[in-house]
Amino acid sequence: MATFALVHGSGEGGAAWRLVVSALRERGHQATAPDLPTDREDATWADCVATVVDAVGAAEDVVVVGQSAGGFVVPLVAARVGAVLQVYVAGMVPAAGESAGEWFGSVGWSEAVAEAAHADGGLTGSSDPMVAFYHDVPEDLAHEAMARERVTSEALGEAPWPAAALPGIPARYVVTTRDRFLPPPMQRQLAAQRLGITAPDTIASGHCPHLSRPEELAGILSGYVREGGTSGAFPS
Repeated sequence: MATFALVHGSGEGGAAWRLVVSALRERGHQATAPDLPTDREDATWADCVATVVDAVGAAEDVVVVGQSAGGFVVPLVAARVGAVLQVYVAGMVPAAGESAGEWFGSVGWSEAVAEAAHADGGLTGSSDPMVAFYHDVPEDLAHEAMARERVTSEALGEAPWPAAALPGIPARYVVTTRDRFLPPPMQRQLAAQRLGITAPDTIASGHCPHLSRPEELAGILSGYVREGGTSGAFPS
């Protein structure tokens, strides 16, 4: 059994993970998905980390999972709690001193979106969230997600990522192959360049697999634990 700390992305809250939380618990694991204080203008990365650490408590065999912008929190929490694994789901993997706002330019996001939009007729990068984010999410869940949307701190988006480097903790990256926000080729390049992962796992979903394919995502996450056991012996 493992304890999964699930970190939500920008504009979301912990409730976005509730279907995955249930699916992981059905598989015999513990799972927690707290609301990060990302809607507060005075929030810091340390505040975000503390929120997840408090939710995890004294649990052992912790797997920290982050979707999208939650990737900025994943390595900080993983290092703090001595996690056995860190997982990025369509995740924004940070670099030392880089802000979340700067990240997009650093990884070539605009160019990747333009290329994908040229190929799919403008679906990628659409300003309509139902097209860019929720195109494969059940309609009721998509509308619920939009109704729950939280303001994201501009100050936090401008704050440099505080660690000197990513922690030396085994990592996995899950590429969302139908993503219209973070194009899949860009995700693969990010996983290779920043995590050294040249063969990332995949899930046939848009940017929000925790809403569109929660059972499948939970199966992937649970599979990592079966692969590595509960002793922290996860291959990198």
